[in-house]
Amino acid sequence: MTSLLRSIPKVTDFFTQEPICLLQETYPAAAVTEWIRAVLAKLREDILCGSVQELPPLSELSRQVTQLARRESQPSLRPVINGTGVVLHTNLGRSCLSEKAAAAVYETARSYSTLEYNLASGQRGSRHDHAEALLRQLTGAEAAMVVNNNAAAVMLILTALGSGGEVIASRGELVEIGGSFRIPDVMELCGCRLHEVGATNKTHLYDYENAINEDTRALLKVHTSNYRIMGFTETVPLGELVELGHARHLPVVEDLGSGCLLDLSPCGIMNEPTVQSSVKAGVDVISFSGDKLLGGPQAGIIIGKKVFIDRMKRHQLSRAVRIDKMTLAALVSTLQSYRAGRAAEELPVLSMLSAGGESLQKRAETLCQMLRQAGLDAAVTAQKSPVGGGAVPTQELPGYAVSISPGHLTVNGLEAALRMGDIPIIGRISAGRYLLYVR
Repeated sequence: MTSLLRSIPKVTDFFTQEPICLLQETYPAAAVTEWIRAVLAKLREDILCGSVQELPPLSELSRQVTQLARRESQPSLRPVINGTGVVLHTNLGRSCLSEKAAAAVYETARSYSTLEYNLASGQRGSRHDHAEALLRQLTGAEAAMVVNNNAAAVMLILTALGSGGEVIASRGELVEIGGSFRIPDVMELCGCRLHEVGATNKTHLYDYENAINEDTRALLKVHTSNYRIMGFTETVPLGELVELGHARHLPVVEDLGSGCLLDLSPCGIMNEPTVQSSVKAGVDVISFSGDKLLGGPQAGIIIGKKVFIDRMKRHQLSRAVRIDKMTLAALVSTLQSYRAGRAAEELPVLSMLSAGGESLQKRAETLCQMLRQAGLDAAVTAQKSPVGGGAVPTQELPGYAVSISPGHLTVNGLEAALRMGDIPIIGRISAGRYLLYVR
């Protein structure tokens, strides 16, 4: 070990190697030196732990330096192939934009735009105007506005409508979403006091009614989009809660979470409430995400009664959480697909969710045949996968995947090799098998 450690080449030894000379033509000397030192540090570590018994030639070490340089020169945010079967994969960016939406982002990003300019009057306009008319048409709401995500939407609503008072919510709906974003903590941050009612599994209308007092500012309904309470349960129907709120002159607020504008039962997704049903029930303020079941960009969409939406538009927090021009362009294009009745065909999320068993089986068989022609041991297998994105947690979509034998690698080694490729491929390991889902 001592002999090996003493034989480790110096940094300067690398600069005579052709691959390193080529690197220096593209990258600064400081960067090349840093990569060389990283390779040498890894070599020293491998020698000390006993995994290296013989020193690699300088040419091999130089090759490792160029590999490291290529890997670290790629942007950390880049496209991947999603073979997990999860359509709304939060870690992989949730919904993919349609071709039209992506083109709208490109055109808006590369030029000046009418973001806050009214062409008819030649005066300053409002960025809220671009999506509001579409949202009113699609949902039947009186007014609408858009912020940068649904968490921001909930914060703005609670701050504008509930600050300084109490907001009543069912104990069974005090959700936590990713990143430990919890409804009770959000209320405290917004200057509201949470008044929780009912039990974990059962909340009755009289629980809300008995809790209302002179400090009550709003009644909050939260769609449990990322979990379900099963068994001996009861919740208050939305219409009854709205009737109580209006009788007591209190706004009813609903955090609808995933935000769905279409009936998804043809896709096999059952009992997912639509935004339109909440509007029809008379809910005063509704918020939902743009990048989940809607199939658009990350955004927090707020719709409802004009008197409340106008109050939020004027609130100082609205500027801190406002939507940017590229996201707005993507959202408007997505909403236009709905208005034209072409959402199911044009939005990738909806087309992925609606893909049937026969078409998925054909895809899996095609992929399996290609892999076998490349000399790999592969087989088609029927598999189920969740929708993802905290949506419909108790339902899985039937489909197909291709199971790949790792060959001389371990299953974990195969997963890592595909994940670390120039175009990363993200699959799943299940029951000791590596799977690529084709949905």
